[in-house]
Amino acid sequence: MVIKRTAVKGSANISVLAEALRFKTSGRVAKNRFMKASLSEYISTFDKCNVAITGHITPTLHNLYEKWGQGGFGLVLTGTIMYDPYHLEAAGNHVLCKENWSDKKGDELRKLATAIKADGALAVAQLGHAGRQTPLHLNPHPLAPSAVPLAGKPFGNSYGFPVALTLEQIQTEVIERIVFASEKLRNAGFDGIQLHGAHGYLLAEFISPTTNLRTDRYGGSAEKRAQILVDAYNAIRKRIPASTGFIIGAKLNSVEFQSHGLGLEDAITTAKIVDQTGFDFIEFSGGTYEKFGFDQKETTIKREAFFIQFTEAIKPHLKSVVVYLTGGFRTAAAMVDAIKNGATDGIGLGRPTTAEPDLPTKILSGQALSTAFSPVEAVYDQGFAISTTQMGQAGALPYSACHADPCFGIMDQSDDREYKEFVTAYKRAMNSQLLVLFVVIGLVVAGPIDNVLSKLNPSQKNQLKQLVKDSQGKPRAQVREGFQDFFNGMGDEFRESLKKDLAFLDELTNDLLEKGRRLIPDNQDQEDQDQEDFQ
Repeated sequence: MVIKRTAVKGSANISVLAEALRFKTSGRVAKNRFMKASLSEYISTFDKCNVAITGHITPTLHNLYEKWGQGGFGLVLTGTIMYDPYHLEAAGNHVLCKENWSDKKGDELRKLATAIKADGALAVAQLGHAGRQTPLHLNPHPLAPSAVPLAGKPFGNSYGFPVALTLEQIQTEVIERIVFASEKLRNAGFDGIQLHGAHGYLLAEFISPTTNLRTDRYGGSAEKRAQILVDAYNAIRKRIPASTGFIIGAKLNSVEFQSHGLGLEDAITTAKIVDQTGFDFIEFSGGTYEKFGFDQKETTIKREAFFIQFTEAIKPHLKSVVVYLTGGFRTAAAMVDAIKNGATDGIGLGRPTTAEPDLPTKILSGQALSTAFSPVEAVYDQGFAISTTQMGQAGALPYSACHADPCFGIMDQSDDREYKEFVTAYKRAMNSQLLVLFVVIGLVVAGPIDNVLSKLNPSQKNQLKQLVKDSQGKPRAQVREGFQDFFNGMGDEFRESLKKDLAFLDELTNDLLEKGRRLIPDNQDQEDQDQEDFQ
């Protein structure tokens, strides 16, 4: 139960939000205007050494979507399902590709689609490819439209130098993989797919002039940079005609917030092409890894939607495609205003739905007129940490064990006591036991730790266990030094045999430590100070 909600000013005719949306090309109908936006869950299987067992649905992931499936949405988007196992956003991504396909995978997908559609929502899978935004420890030379590397270390990660796709690779490594995933999803009962062309991922890299320096049919003008979307759409429709009722949508940036990035005129051109091609819907967002779009003007903050001023300019140019706007909505009144003012047709909700998977039901029934209050609303990293935790909590139990309450067992961030407990526990774990958690939890599913442990004798394994135990409560630097001393003591021959594994571990460790520093100070002796620092 949510104790505090975002403040509401005035009233709203929420019946507008209950109106159905019809997708012209596929002929399908979403029962209301609410869409559960895509969120990265990071709870699928992962093994860097074996792509065949990477990216599969876990019970936690299935349980999570059972909750959203009972939430009253018109359409539920999955988190990004990667169609190339070598170009993940992060370990734990859901992956669907020929390398990990099996009949068992098909059964998992069927069960997931059934869970999502339990309350009448359309089940739509977001398909993505990280492109140049693939972390270095996962792929040192990712494929991209052009060899334009990322600047800096967004999210504390290191990224490799990208390799430009050939025309043949665009067909075999992008379009054919998209078609493969789309067919498998349709056969499993999904109602459609969405191509992720925003936030700096592969298709967005084709669309943006900063990352697409090609001089062939996929580069140059805005029209040519959008050609990849047209070709992918046509390839899917060749195998899955519109007459089947299969939905195809796109996620696009309304604008990129960086010098020489995608501007409004190019965004309009791209959206018009998507509309004319026959896509059923466009979800608008904004920003890239290098420059996110969540720091907005005061006037935009008051209207809640982060990108509303851009969709107001884009939507009048579109004829048939349904428009969803995602990012920033916190009150029913702002949602209704955005629809009535012509900025959008549908409302995308992301992070607020990790606190309340049944938020649409509550709004449409009049039980709630806004989202749960968040004490870290304006701080992306910290809101991300809370949402990720809530997704794990939602996935802890199947819906059948939750007393018909999709919110059962989920932390209420608006409760001062629960929030303080979360901050204390989170900071203690990240600060004092960061590397311990990294080794014991993170790498158990990552593969290299298995190789490391397999080369240890019983005495060495006991030493490692004792090291983990003794590391509890110690500062990060001391913990890291202890693990380094342990592996250095194994001798040159042992370390040489583990060279690749240890290099991978070290890269991951550095990235995780960097992320921890951005969220948490080194000193955290008092619980009250913990909460103040986190905010």
